[in-house]
Amino acid sequence: MSQRRKRFAGLLGWRQRLHLLVVIGLVVATLVSAMAVIASSHLTRVQYARLQQLEREQNQLQTEWGQLLLEESAWSSPARIERLAIERLDMRLPDVNEVEVIRP
Repeated sequence: MSQRRKRFAGLLGWRQRLHLLVVIGLVVATLVSAMAVIASSHLTRVQYARLQQLEREQNQLQTEWGQLLLEESAWSSPARIERLAIERLDMRLPDVNEVEVIRP
């Protein structure tokens, strides 16, 4: 050991060395804890921003779904189907004398 180390080791007793190690350990633990708080805060902000983005997207999709339901009901209305059957398929309602009732 160097002369300086021997002198320093002689100045500090085992109790003082133990206290020094405890203090250093607590400082390191505090720094690690502070870094964990910073990382956790950042992650929370990122996750919250993502949540807000997903909520906006959900609202947009809900609006679109409502519009699609209205459109579907318009396309499948009985009046529209009857009109298309008459115009495109040349269908018509049968006369009363053209109707036959078949019984098993």
